[in-house]
Amino acid sequence: MRGCATLSPRLNQVTIATAAPSRPTHDTVAPPAPRAYQWGKADWISTSVVGVLALITRFVGLTAPVSKGTPVFDEKHYVPQAWDMVRSWDNLFIGGIETNPGYGLVVHPPLGKQIVALAEWVFGYSPMGWRFMTALFGAATVLLTMSLARRVSLSWQVATLAGLIAVFDGVLLVSSKFGMLDIFQVFFVVAAAWALARDHNQMRERLHNAFVKDRMGSSAFGPRFGFRWWRLLAGVCLGLSLGVKWSGLYFIMFFGLMSVFSDLALRKRYGVRRYILGTLVRDTPAALASLVLVPVLLYAWTWRAWFSSETAVYRHAKVDGTIEDGSWLMNLPDSLAGWFYYHSSVLEFHASLTSSGGHHHPWDSKPWAWLVAARPILYYSSTDLQCGDGSNECRKMLYLFGTPAIWWLVIPAVLWGLWSLIIRRNRSFLIPLVGFAAGFLPWLAAFDRQMYFFYATAFIPFVIVLIALALGQLIGHGKPVRWGWLKSLAGGPVRWGTIAAVFYLALVVAMFFYFSPILYGYKIPDSWYHSMMWLPSWT
Repeated sequence: MRGCATLSPRLNQVTIATAAPSRPTHDTVAPPAPRAYQWGKADWISTSVVGVLALITRFVGLTAPVSKGTPVFDEKHYVPQAWDMVRSWDNLFIGGIETNPGYGLVVHPPLGKQIVALAEWVFGYSPMGWRFMTALFGAATVLLTMSLARRVSLSWQVATLAGLIAVFDGVLLVSSKFGMLDIFQVFFVVAAAWALARDHNQMRERLHNAFVKDRMGSSAFGPRFGFRWWRLLAGVCLGLSLGVKWSGLYFIMFFGLMSVFSDLALRKRYGVRRYILGTLVRDTPAALASLVLVPVLLYAWTWRAWFSSETAVYRHAKVDGTIEDGSWLMNLPDSLAGWFYYHSSVLEFHASLTSSGGHHHPWDSKPWAWLVAARPILYYSSTDLQCGDGSNECRKMLYLFGTPAIWWLVIPAVLWGLWSLIIRRNRSFLIPLVGFAAGFLPWLAAFDRQMYFFYATAFIPFVIVLIALALGQLIGHGKPVRWGWLKSLAGGPVRWGTIAAVFYLALVVAMFFYFSPILYGYKIPDSWYHSMMWLPSWT
């Protein structure tokens, strides 16, 4: 076809079917060439250090606490469901099903429990079996947060800051030490964001190479980008996040729109005449396939054991009379009718958990409280314990608790990110801002629903990246520090911006250790516990 342009992923350039067609715009000045990040020795060292710290902090004390040898808090739901899968696992590639007769309807998709079941199959029905995979995924989430920061900033210093802050955040830590589902979703969501960052950088590089080599093609829509493996990987990760919890839908929506509008911005930036229509024609259908269709198919795949079982919950709801006559579901095959009925039952369950409907919980919290970690969640409590002096004035308490030095900067970090993106046109802040919005804004629409602080786990990695980006803007700026010993130690002048960044990181670490008794459940005197309860809402 005349003027047809395609982009070759291997050659990283546009292949034109006709000879040297003219550019689709007039007198367009080439934007600056995209920077290519070179992985160096500093990256290896910093990543290794952060990775070791993440593993140590997550696996230390992993098998404690327990409630007389049984799971604690919401582990009591997911751990037995995963064990159901282990006991009914008769096919390596299909897996087992959760019945959970003691707790009624299973209200989350199966993938998270399938992952827990892998470790339970190895370690048995034990604390190590319940928590090994969450700890492993928690450590990997720290490294992914670090990788996302590196990809958007192209700086190993910013990546290191993000990795260290993630290591010492109480919410990410505690989420990694219990057999619950949130850390799995967080891992897949951050992985999707990282893949989309790689995709955008690759597309910008391809389009830039096409522009400078006068190979944009003659189409007013601009060239085709070629197959996008990184975006496909993002779709896979989003599908897996949806297979853990339905709130993965929010990230599919936000990240999908971000990807399409980023393509539109690239086409406009490189002078494509009809960049809006070009994005709709060239990019949107493929984006829908990668970021919507692929996640939906993967979500259905996570239910493979349910479809294969004859005894799964609602598996034969159509023929056993569970579905009422006259329902539209009766027009579907038995398996699909039962599957959709199951989903409608789960949706009804979640929709009924409203504050106005009389559903209250002592640790319920609303989204605006998450922004300052105003209402943590008590996971474990054991009081009136005997202290070393023989008195019964010690206790063990374990909270899902956000390190204040991190969580009290959520609002300033988001506001600074918006300023940097909108006013200063710093695109490094785009992906973490969108990630935060996907993890926070949708919950405002359902504020009457019963909610908990662990819902905020999904957005804190993106806030950590925002904080690291802001600290990166401080490093190397400000007036030189006139401390001779520091200049000698650093081998050159040190500026106050760098001192501020180091001080902040030290504050995060210090607060982590100060609050560590309620992050690990150590036995401490009541007086120490009360000294940590800075806000009335923390108790």
